[in-house]
Amino acid sequence: MGWVIERVGRMLARYLEKPAPGYEPFTPSDPNLLRATLRPGDVLLVEGNNHISGVIKYLTQSTWSHAALYVGPIGDRVAEDGEPLVLVEANIGQGVVAVPLSKYARYHTRICRPVGLTEEDRARVCAYAAERIGFDYDLKNIIDLMRYLFPLPVPQRWRRRMIALGSGHPTRIICSALIAQAFESVRYPILPRVTRVESEQARREILEIRHSSLFAPRDFDISPYFEVVKPTIMQGFDYKAMTWADIPSREKDDAALVTTDSEALQTIQ
Repeated sequence: MGWVIERVGRMLARYLEKPAPGYEPFTPSDPNLLRATLRPGDVLLVEGNNHISGVIKYLTQSTWSHAALYVGPIGDRVAEDGEPLVLVEANIGQGVVAVPLSKYARYHTRICRPVGLTEEDRARVCAYAAERIGFDYDLKNIIDLMRYLFPLPVPQRWRRRMIALGSGHPTRIICSALIAQAFESVRYPILPRVTRVESEQARREILEIRHSSLFAPRDFDISPYFEVVKPTIMQGFDYKAMTWADIPSREKDDAALVTTDSEALQTIQ
């Protein structure tokens, strides 16, 4: 019976990971700018294009359906074409894996950078994620997978619970939970639950870290402790240097100006 459940789970996982037709990113990332901007410890949010992505976007009311942690080159691990593996992520059907940055070259992405994280803790966060490469998702939990096949209708107050997948086993994990646990290991906040206690003498805040399974990719985007980093701006942006389809390029303008000046000179002579 166990092998039947496992087989059904793998079939569901393959379907949910299959790309949905018609996806076209509105603003795909520039691979070179993205590579030059990313730093270890950055969270890369991705607008995915598979079946599971659409449901996560609905449940979280967000553009982002996936999150990966940029850790930089992991030893000498490389892809088949020799590109370094620099991202650690968790996928249903695959578990925790290391992937090259080119995997998301054609996707809409966003960089979320933890503010004020020390170099020591940054290294610990990256090491935490890298050490979990090979961890798997519990495919026996078929009910978790089937939630994604019937997403509607879901009351808003239950949507976050709907993405809390998995049995809670420490070696079976999904994308946001992996990254949340990595930051939790150094006590860096993402979206802690804040309890305000009023008294006559003082007002204090008690921060409580939420269970990692309740985190979604968008939480890194809206977190007050993560900075949104845009590669185009970070690498220097000059709107005057842009080339517009309905306006001749600067080179054409310069060439036309030289021609006009030469003709005027001949006329004078």
